[in-house]
Amino acid sequence: MSEQTTSPGRYDAVIIGGGAAGTGAALTLARARRRVLVIDSGAPRNAPAGHVHNYLGREGTPPRELVADGRAEATGYGAEFTDATATSTTRSADGTIQVTLDDTTTITTARLLITTGLVDDLPDFDGLAARWGRDALHCPYCHGWEARDQRIIVLGTGPLATHQALLWRQWSTRITLLHTTELTADDHARLTARGITVRPGTAERVVTTDDHLSGIVVDGETLACDAVVTAPRFTVRADPFTALGLSTEPVERDGVVLGDRIPTDHTGATRAPGVWAAGNVTDPMDTVIGSAAAGVRAAMAINADLVEADTRTALTTEPFGAAQERDVSRLVLADRRHGL
Repeated sequence: MSEQTTSPGRYDAVIIGGGAAGTGAALTLARARRRVLVIDSGAPRNAPAGHVHNYLGREGTPPRELVADGRAEATGYGAEFTDATATSTTRSADGTIQVTLDDTTTITTARLLITTGLVDDLPDFDGLAARWGRDALHCPYCHGWEARDQRIIVLGTGPLATHQALLWRQWSTRITLLHTTELTADDHARLTARGITVRPGTAERVVTTDDHLSGIVVDGETLACDAVVTAPRFTVRADPFTALGLSTEPVERDGVVLGDRIPTDHTGATRAPGVWAAGNVTDPMDTVIGSAAAGVRAAMAINADLVEADTRTALTTEPFGAAQERDVSRLVLADRRHGL
């Protein structure tokens, strides 16, 4: 039987978000004999994708299968899961954290781990969202092998367009960069040297044939392609945590803002006491296996922090001995107390 240090109805740790980071953390904390609850809204970022890649030992596993297997493993060690959405968080005077769910249930926890991930904000043109994660892509390490040697159009809508086109060139020689901003002479030279077609224009909508991407309409003309690559803006799910004093900061690459993140230290600890974050909510560029590892790392830090708290409590709580028994007897029994 687990040794629980929390009071009834209170958790050692609550994890908000049941993806790779959250489930990995739950497994670690449950194995550390902590009472842990995972709150999961059931909307993982990679749900549209057919398979998870670059995950050692689980290559090609469907995303929901990977999470379901992880949940079963964590549950086997005593972790609890609830399918709900956390709407707000607050801190009590005693330092504990209250998490309110969408059904108004309130849960109390000693420590909080945020693994809510992020949302991919896509360029607004017709049909792109429906193809996202299938043949509308952004990460070559996630989808490059599956798109190898295909006709790929890179939607260049910002300063990183050249970088993205050159990166995807590793997987296919048939790359077209469709750009809406002026490229430098150096950009043109580098793209041409790698055999990448460069074309100005604005994408209007996608064209599909038999539920496969077959082209995109650019300024009224259809360009044939098998896959389209774009760079979404990464927006973290951080709204429920503002009352704890958490805020986001921009994520930049070469001076370009790619999105935002909740800042943490190397263990996942945030600026808010007792609150950690892991996975894409703090590192938008992390992979699934990287997010799982970050969740484990944060869980270890949370357990170590709880061990310190348990030790402080033990030091300030004097064992019940003869002196304490005399005091209690005096208060309760007065002259009828026994002779200690």
